[in-house]
Amino acid sequence: MQNDPQSHGLWEMTAPPLPPCPPLVGAAQAEVAIVGAGYTGMSAALTLAEAGVSVRLIEAVEPGYGGAGRNVGLVNAGMWVMPEAVIEGLGPLYGNRVLDLLGNAPAEVWARVAKHAIPCEANLVGTLHCANDAKGLAELAERERQWLARGAPVQLLSRQQTAERVGSTAYHGALLDLRAGTIQPLAYARGLAKAALAAGAHIHGQSPVTGIEPGANGWRVTTPQGHVTATWVIMAGDAYAHGPFAELRGRQVHLPYFNFATRPLTAAQRGAILPGGQGAWDTKEILSSYRFDALGRLIFGSVGALKGAGATVHEGWSRRALARLFPSLKSVEFEAHWFGQIGMTENNLPGFHQLDRNIVAISGYNGRGIGPGTVFGRCLAEHVMGQRPADDMPLPAINPHERSLRALREAYYEQGATIAHLVGDRL
Repeated sequence: MQNDPQSHGLWEMTAPPLPPCPPLVGAAQAEVAIVGAGYTGMSAALTLAEAGVSVRLIEAVEPGYGGAGRNVGLVNAGMWVMPEAVIEGLGPLYGNRVLDLLGNAPAEVWARVAKHAIPCEANLVGTLHCANDAKGLAELAERERQWLARGAPVQLLSRQQTAERVGSTAYHGALLDLRAGTIQPLAYARGLAKAALAAGAHIHGQSPVTGIEPGANGWRVTTPQGHVTATWVIMAGDAYAHGPFAELRGRQVHLPYFNFATRPLTAAQRGAILPGGQGAWDTKEILSSYRFDALGRLIFGSVGALKGAGATVHEGWSRRALARLFPSLKSVEFEAHWFGQIGMTENNLPGFHQLDRNIVAISGYNGRGIGPGTVFGRCLAEHVMGQRPADDMPLPAINPHERSLRALREAYYEQGATIAHLVGDRL
């Protein structure tokens, strides 16, 4: 994308082509303008267009350019933090609302894929959260307890059961979540764009927003070649937000995350690793994740940026870590690599923002973009249509504020991951 194979890697190599999304040129009008064509923006556009609302979706590059086209492709339920921590952070009213919504978010993703026949390698077989040590296993046992109390289909697996599911004896156990699965994330993003266009939405790529000003008929959203006047504006840039209302980016610390994709494995290798097709990640502080694509490529990722010295360090570590987990992959070749940024908030929870009169946003997905983006986009659309008042939103309204020492924290995460991977898995 933009002649940079490191931005989207395998996902751009294998996703269906993007439907035409020409730049915004001249003057346009709509009931709703949406800024940012990730999962949130496109889910909102699709919901609005299906309801007959005129909508213009404005994107600086193209749909799926940000986190929607770079992530691992794990469709998980809930947030990183445990259910009881969500309730503690948001209070019982909003905490239970958001847990119910996000607990069912994967089901909404699968439903949208089925309804619009989106070719995105959707694989509803669950995910495995793997414990690296006794402390990690205790954490997973507590996660199981809290989710079972809410009726979720989760199961803590024994060490032997985990080895059978993963194909490695490296773990003490794993939490199997049957709500979850894997997806080709850029293909899903492009599929949402295609569905929104078919429903009547207008999507404009290569149209970075340069200004938002109040006018007689609502808001004037300006781009280099045009502008759109709308009654409502949904800001959906999240961790990649810039320009007007960049405070949505400011409330988040960027955590870089990379992925390497192997060449398609042999049938024997494929059958011995994740034989059930689940995606997996572990309980380490600098975590690792891995899953297969439809053609048997193993996608392996962790925290870090593939730039400068980090590119060589993280590739070397990935080879060592894969060989430790799966000795049959000791000499495996990588076919693609890419990286992006995860936006982490101070409390590891998203927030609903009323940025101005009739300007709203939800931001801060903390590495859980696919399900939350899909359902929060729908909720924002319902809000601007008057179907869901602010008091009925799944999150309380908060004012975004700049994270303290944000630049320093981001440098620490990037350099810390590089140092850890420089010395990691050498024995």
